[in-house]
Amino acid sequence: MSYQRVLLKLSGEALGDPERGHGIDPGTVGSIARQVARVARQGVETAIVVGGGNILRGATFSQGGAHRASADYMGMLGTVINALALSNAIEEHGLETRVMTALEIRQVAEPFVRRRALAHLEKGRVVLLAGGTGNPFFTTDTAAALRAAELGCEVLLKATKVDGVYSADPKKDKKAERYVALTYMQVLERRLKVMDGTAITLCMENRLPVVVFDLFVEGNIERVVKGEPLGTTIRSET
Repeated sequence: MSYQRVLLKLSGEALGDPERGHGIDPGTVGSIARQVARVARQGVETAIVVGGGNILRGATFSQGGAHRASADYMGMLGTVINALALSNAIEEHGLETRVMTALEIRQVAEPFVRRRALAHLEKGRVVLLAGGTGNPFFTTDTAAALRAAELGCEVLLKATKVDGVYSADPKKDKKAERYVALTYMQVLERRLKVMDGTAITLCMENRLPVVVFDLFVEGNIERVVKGEPLGTTIRSET
C-alpha cells in the first residue's frame, strides 16, 4: 500500500438511491463497506467523513425559509445517521468501527477527541467521523480536510460519481477536459467545483494531497490506496 493512514470523504448522496441519491440504499452501503473492509484488512488506518445530502442539505433547506444555522445542524444530524448505517455495514465484514461526532450524542456515538480517534486508528478500527466540524456554515469537505490534518492522514481520498476533476460538467459539456493533476492554486483560480475554497485552502496549508476518483467502480478505493494512477491528484506541484 502507498498509504498507511487515509481519510475517505463520502458524500451523503453516495449512500443514497442510485438514481436520485436520496435516502439510504442498503446495496450501495454494502458495496462501499466491502471496499473499505478490503483496505482496512491490509493494515491501512482508515478514517471516513460522510456527508448528509441524501437526507438534508442545510444550504438548500435554508432557501425555503429556515434559518441557515438551524438547517445546517439538521444536516449534521443526517451525517450521523449515515455514519451509523455505514458503521453497521462495515462491522458485518468482521471489522471494528467507532462512530465519532462533533456533536455530543453519547447514546449513539463518541464525541470526537483527537487522541481517542488516533488510538482507535492504531488499533485497526475504522473511524467514522460525523457531525461535520460541529459548526454551521462549514461543509463536510472542510470537515474532511480538518480531520485529515488533525489525524495526520497522508492523503484525503475524495470519492465522487465521476472519474476525476473536469474543466466543466462532463454530462453537459462533451468537450470538458479531465485533469490528471492540479495544484491547489489552480483549483482555486479556476473555481473548479471539486471542494469548497476553505477545504482546498486547509489542504494547501497542511500540504495534504487530495485524490478525486470514481467511487462506483468496484475496487477503486483499494486501487487508489495502492497508488494506482486513478482520477485527479491535487497537490502543491503537478
